[in-house]
Amino acid sequence: MLEAIREPWTRLPDGRQVDRWTFSGGGVSAQMLTLGATLSALQVPDRRGRPANVVLSAADPAQLLAQARYFGATVGRYANRIAGGRLPVGGTEHRLSRNENGRHTLHGGAEGFDTRLWESRAVRESHRTGVEFRLHSAHDDQGFPGELDVTVTYALDPGGALAIIYQAVATAPTVINLTNHAYFNLAGEGSGDVLDHLLRIEADHYSPVDQDLIPLPGPPARVAGTPFDFTAPRPLGRSIGSDDPQLQLTAGSYDHNWLLREGTTRIPRPAATLWHPASGRRLKCLTTEPGLQVYTGTHFDGSVRGPSGRPYLPFAGVALETQHFPDSPNRPDFPSTVLQPGRTYRSTTVYRFSAD
Repeated sequence: MLEAIREPWTRLPDGRQVDRWTFSGGGVSAQMLTLGATLSALQVPDRRGRPANVVLSAADPAQLLAQARYFGATVGRYANRIAGGRLPVGGTEHRLSRNENGRHTLHGGAEGFDTRLWESRAVRESHRTGVEFRLHSAHDDQGFPGELDVTVTYALDPGGALAIIYQAVATAPTVINLTNHAYFNLAGEGSGDVLDHLLRIEADHYSPVDQDLIPLPGPPARVAGTPFDFTAPRPLGRSIGSDDPQLQLTAGSYDHNWLLREGTTRIPRPAATLWHPASGRRLKCLTTEPGLQVYTGTHFDGSVRGPSGRPYLPFAGVALETQHFPDSPNRPDFPSTVLQPGRTYRSTTVYRFSAD
């Protein structure tokens, strides 16, 4: 396998220099940015061997901090939502940065990990090639307690599977929930919507939400007999725009957490499979996390153009965010996201590609 190659990419409006890494494995090629430890391109062959970039990005780098925020980024300190910006941990209720409608904390706050420049170095081992990113988060960063040191490695193996390996340690009790926020379009970015993609999710329950997309009190809901039943492959567009009350809360699309059958595991196990019949590209997602947030990108309005030069319209991509559940710090009935000093947070997600 080839070495990962680093090169200067762009300078942001605030003057910060962003570099880009390129690495390959198993016929798949990836590009990563030091801004947000961001997956900015992923070239994957179709059934005829023709490559296409299957993740959304922005042609204008400045948009990665604006309209295209979170595209492909490593999201933290806490992915998804924390209700009211309230964090009870270590015997104290901490007040977090409230960056969603002025009420809730989303994806780590106003200046989450996606806005930071990460330190990075190439990784080359016998079984993988990629990049290791490191970030130090100070005590009270966005209101979160404790210093946090994060390492995340993105690496391709000889079979073309992209592994994302997270680790973190803290100096005080805190919470952590990291994910990658790539939007996938297996037909190729800029090629249209993903409503013809088939999705299967290894889950029998999902989390109903309120109007602010915070999980409702009480037990999860069964997917059987609802538009949330992806236990067998189902086109993403089949129920888009339906009168289901939960879909109406999200403009007729999906932005919900599914509870994976096996919960938290030590080794990655299947979570979801996304398939584009026309190209044959298939993405199998495996993870150690207990949940999968599926978001079908209904907010895309054409203001962001991708590397293809084409504007992203509604449903231009789908995010498959492996993570703990939204608002877990305020839900004792959810799996805990607390990280204690002296312990190491570990999480792994694998995106495995094929074409048939």
